[in-house]
Amino acid sequence: MHPAQKRRFGRVDLDVTAFAFGTAPVGNFLREIDEDTSQEMFRHAWEGGVRFFDTAPMYGHGLAEIRTGQALRWKNRDDFVLASKVGRVLHPAPRGSVDFAPWVNAAPFRMEFDYSYDGTMRAFEDSLQRLALERIDMMFIHDIDVFTRGAEQPEVFAQAMDGCWRALASLRDQGVVKAIGVGVNEWEVCQAALEQRDFDCFLLAGRYTLLEQDALDGFLPLCEARGAAVVVGGGFNSGILATGAVPGAKYNYAPAPAAIMEKVAKIEAVCAEYNVPLPAAALQFVVAHPAIPSFCAGTRTVGQLEQNLAWFSHPIPAEFWAALKTRGLLREDAPVPV
Repeated sequence: MHPAQKRRFGRVDLDVTAFAFGTAPVGNFLREIDEDTSQEMFRHAWEGGVRFFDTAPMYGHGLAEIRTGQALRWKNRDDFVLASKVGRVLHPAPRGSVDFAPWVNAAPFRMEFDYSYDGTMRAFEDSLQRLALERIDMMFIHDIDVFTRGAEQPEVFAQAMDGCWRALASLRDQGVVKAIGVGVNEWEVCQAALEQRDFDCFLLAGRYTLLEQDALDGFLPLCEARGAAVVVGGGFNSGILATGAVPGAKYNYAPAPAAIMEKVAKIEAVCAEYNVPLPAAALQFVVAHPAIPSFCAGTRTVGQLEQNLAWFSHPIPAEFWAALKTRGLLREDAPVPV
């Protein structure tokens, strides 16, 4: 599949490219990316046909939104789709007073969680100002999951299903945004949200990958039934599906356990047999599901971006997918690229 291929975004009147540019790294996640490199990646993505960009106030305490707006400001606004998020409000603060971790040299704002109606409207307006663009097409409620909020999660989820939901539903009703959804690390939270409220879309970090297909049990079929679109980020399970089963490989932000190393090694053996790069299989598998129109990848360098775009369109024979299923390395009911 070509990364620039346009695909319908669920039931919403939007077409997105199969590859989306994720902006967390340009918020200086873990280490600094200079302005030139940041802008060059946006330029390269655009030249490669990418027209779907995802950002958030959290990324670099506003820095990613600032850089996204800077890169897209003079493009025809109807030529691209833009997503951002609510759930955090940023407040100007002296740089020395802000704990930026895990961001490095971020923008001088402190963040606070706010899932109220007013806080959501404030976050939306602030994002428009930081981006300095005329509109945002879709808004996700950010990080109302167990991974981020721990023991507070049930209470936070309930707040978001009230305050954030009412604000975003109002913006959608007014035609200010086209799609509203939830962006989290757990499909179970997405499913609970869809069971409670009429969301259009979800941004799921990992949780549907070559290594994890539990989302097929209930969440993805529910999305198909409701016409909800899912954007998947983190399709490499935070590392191992890009690097392979090498010493020190990361799986979901931690060293990969033995069982995962073993499974990835078996998948790599099939890759070698059919001359398929493991990361190409990982990326293309995700967007084969009919509810998943786009894969969102964040990159640190132009080279990484180029490599992702190349993997996305690397030819993969149908026999490869059949072999994975025959050998019990992929669920029988998992849709695969045609």
